[in-house]
Amino acid sequence: MTRITHAIDEKPGISPVNRSLERGIELLRAFRAGSELLGNAELAERTGLARSTVSRLTQTLVGSGMLQIEHRAYRLAPAVLGLAHAMRSGSTVLAVAASKMRALAEANRINVGLAAPDRDEMVYLESIRYNRRVSLRSVVSGQRVPMELTSLGRAHLATLPDEQRDRLYSVFKQRRGKQWPALRDEIERAIVMVGRHGFCAASWQPEVVALAAPVRANKSDGPDGAAHYVLNLSVSTSESMASVVRDLSPALLALVRDVERTIARGPV
Repeated sequence: MTRITHAIDEKPGISPVNRSLERGIELLRAFRAGSELLGNAELAERTGLARSTVSRLTQTLVGSGMLQIEHRAYRLAPAVLGLAHAMRSGSTVLAVAASKMRALAEANRINVGLAAPDRDEMVYLESIRYNRRVSLRSVVSGQRVPMELTSLGRAHLATLPDEQRDRLYSVFKQRRGKQWPALRDEIERAIVMVGRHGFCAASWQPEVVALAAPVRANKSDGPDGAAHYVLNLSVSTSESMASVVRDLSPALLALVRDVERTIARGPV
């Protein structure tokens, strides 16, 4: 009876947030490349949760097979990789784009990536590396990159409504401090570029130039019509950004159009 009364008191169509589940997911999010093994104290610091809460949640996550115990600390369990594989194999956009990305990367000896936003970062769904010039940076599926610094992130920011973008700007401002005013100017120029040309460019690492363009999987993809996927092309080069833009932008835009048209046609 109590549950029924509670359900009636809720707004129609809106379910209450499960705080325990939400906190458990925050613990899983705390694990990143380079921090594969975390104790309760580190998890508490990264999530802002009380250590007693963290202790209860880690026990539950171990019991459910999401975490493993090692030397009084925790690491992600193989079950998490299974979830990632299910996501990748079930992605319509990735299924359509992967072969087209590989063909373009091989033909032009460049790097081609597909990413999606996660909060204030971009996460690679696929990264195909064929650039002839050796780079010190390797990119793999699941890797995160800063939204505010990369062409991927800036192309995504260009699709967001002002209110949502302003919330992200607040995060970037806190993170970047004195660098933020100049960085914001770069982002705003990138947004204008996406509006005018359908793509933007950035070079946030030495001698690496990347171009990115949003991909709309549907007519209204994501909240308020925001694109939830971004394709990018990148090269390690000593050439100017203008030269790379001139050479690669037609191929990037053609790839985006091809992917969007194929998705729009639906299953064959």
